[in-house]
Amino acid sequence: MAFGSGNQRSIQLSYGRALKVQYNRLTMQIQTDVSLKDYSTMRLGGVAKALAIVESKQDLHDAVQWARERHLPVLPLGGGSNVIFSDGYAGLVIVNRITGYDVVADNPTSTTIRVGAGETWDSVVERSVQANLHGIELLSAIPGTAGASPVQNVGAYGASISQTFIELDAYDSTTETFVTFDKEACKFSYRNSAFKLPENKRFIIANLTFRLLKTKATPPFYPGLQEYFDQHTITDYTPQHVREAVIAVRARKLPDPKKVANTGSFFINPILLPEEAQKILANFPDAPHWELNSGRIKFSAGWLIEHAGLRGYSAHGMKTYEHHALVLINDSAKSYEDLLAFKNEIVAKVEAMYGITLRQEPELL
Repeated sequence: MAFGSGNQRSIQLSYGRALKVQYNRLTMQIQTDVSLKDYSTMRLGGVAKALAIVESKQDLHDAVQWARERHLPVLPLGGGSNVIFSDGYAGLVIVNRITGYDVVADNPTSTTIRVGAGETWDSVVERSVQANLHGIELLSAIPGTAGASPVQNVGAYGASISQTFIELDAYDSTTETFVTFDKEACKFSYRNSAFKLPENKRFIIANLTFRLLKTKATPPFYPGLQEYFDQHTITDYTPQHVREAVIAVRARKLPDPKKVANTGSFFINPILLPEEAQKILANFPDAPHWELNSGRIKFSAGWLIEHAGLRGYSAHGMKTYEHHALVLINDSAKSYEDLLAFKNEIVAKVEAMYGITLRQEPELL
């Protein structure tokens, strides 16, 4: 799908700091000099030159056109739960609020849904569970929007977005067209995708399609979930039962970003070659680890941080969450430099103790 470049445009100054932009009788508001702290769950960030909230594909096209006419770069943003702003932004921030949840195919074994990129991710999970569909219930209670989920290949408790993903539509801000990415084109890997490559920043995700199954989850489950099932004598692993377990377990370990400034898990669980893993296990045999299909070994970053004596550690206005060392909390930090100094201390301590260099999970913008 492509848009032409001959649309009628008019610009009006409205209320001093807001610009009302009208294209083809569609109206949206462009705000100027906007604090990015309000658009990141870590509550850090400078000032954006301009910001637009888009609610349709046409809005998205028009916002990019507005920025292009002013020679401004554009930065797409969802819920701000997996991003870190290092400073302000000298361009247009496009906040994606494109909604929608539609069943596009249904058969006796599966249902295919298409959702707007601006939908709150957990509401998508909730609706699928209410329909008794299996595939994303393990991803319950993850903050953020649906459109952000494939960028990071979001995952939890052994599940990831890529397992149910079919395709997505994205706006190419260079060619001014909407294009479709199938699963192969997204190049999913552990907490990674093609959309994290610099050359693909020009794509802004508009909607996504998933195929969910009319079956149930099957063991084995992560220990924390299995413990919950055992405590509540649950052996029928319906999507609803699994969702309830995930929400309960996450609530014990992870702070609500609406109440406590954080971006969830701050570091990626390191994945090592077998020979590297054996060196770690020789010195730390109790370190939680999992063998992957590739033969590599995944370790718990949270365990590494905690056993380096850093759970509950605080400095630079930041601290590690007392219930889960993998979460960094903005206690009173005022700038990205505070967060960076704190992060570097943790990385250095873990590297000195285990020889493992932790990598940041939230995207740095």
